[in-house]
Amino acid sequence: MDLLTIGAFAKASGLSPKALRLYDQLGLLRPARVDPYTGYRYYAVAQLDRARLVAWLRRLGMPLAEIRAVSALTGPDAAREVRAYWARVEAETAVRRDLAAFLVTELTEAPREATTMLELRCAAHSDRGHVRPANQDTAYAGRRLLAVADGFGPAGAPASGAAVEALRFLDEEAGPRPGNVLNLLADAVRGAGDAVRDVTEGAEDAGTTLTALLWTGSRLALAHIGDSRAYLLREGGLFRITHDHSVVQSLLDEGRLTPAEAESHPQRSLLLKVLGADPDLRLHADLRLHEALPGDRYLLCSDGLTGVVPDARIRELLAAAPDPETAVRSLVDAANAAGGPDNVSCVVGDVVAPVG
Repeated sequence: MDLLTIGAFAKASGLSPKALRLYDQLGLLRPARVDPYTGYRYYAVAQLDRARLVAWLRRLGMPLAEIRAVSALTGPDAAREVRAYWARVEAETAVRRDLAAFLVTELTEAPREATTMLELRCAAHSDRGHVRPANQDTAYAGRRLLAVADGFGPAGAPASGAAVEALRFLDEEAGPRPGNVLNLLADAVRGAGDAVRDVTEGAEDAGTTLTALLWTGSRLALAHIGDSRAYLLREGGLFRITHDHSVVQSLLDEGRLTPAEAESHPQRSLLLKVLGADPDLRLHADLRLHEALPGDRYLLCSDGLTGVVPDARIRELLAAAPDPETAVRSLVDAANAAGGPDNVSCVVGDVVAPVG
């Protein structure tokens, strides 16, 4: 068997020696031989095709966990997975493109006196589930504010309630201009953190997630911390617009876990960021502005839904429901039908053109 040193193999494959060492540790591309005395890696010439495929997929931006799966497939099957991955990238990019276009407009155009106003119609539903002794979630749907908080620990219910209550004043505010709404929401989230610390003082390992959308009449501002989620259903496609602040998500991002491994990981409930744990949440909560279009449907939910109901089924239920009230009921029912192992909360908001 013809062997190449790691340096020669790196040059031939387009991968750096540092990348090759990482892929060895992850089991993605093992060397053909490791010197038992020096630990030096040697690769077979026959491994070059796989290494070049890995290099191409990394340039494409594919996560390491998906690369592992694709590189184990034959040509047509691998091509199908690459095509599916790129379709997801294009769909997600379309949503980000809309946001970028909005920001360019806001930063370059003079303030507009007249804006076509849309309406938000929404509903919320929260359920204890079949296993937990109490419901520590809080779900809220008001005129302008949508929010879900998932409390944990001995003061979880007061924590989630305090977080949402601290934001409720936003529902009474006159619609803020899109250019100011993120600052307003950031200050409100900081106040929610203070409120959570007040009600959890002395309670060990207690806190809450918070995912909220604030409606301006033409835009939606998002605040997010933890592993509750927000989704957008637009033209039949479902897009997750939040990123979990969890240990498992960080391992997925680094390619150290596959999605299948993540489902049963012992630390899947361990959060990296929670409301109330840091006195300056403006540095840690995700804050973004989303352009709203007539026909958009937004979902906010706790992990009691996403932990047992796959995204494909969530999309089906959201798309089939004729109104937000039906949507939240059907989603909660689906979580309970799947065993209801956790509290489950859903808030759905529809963006509609005003009648008349």
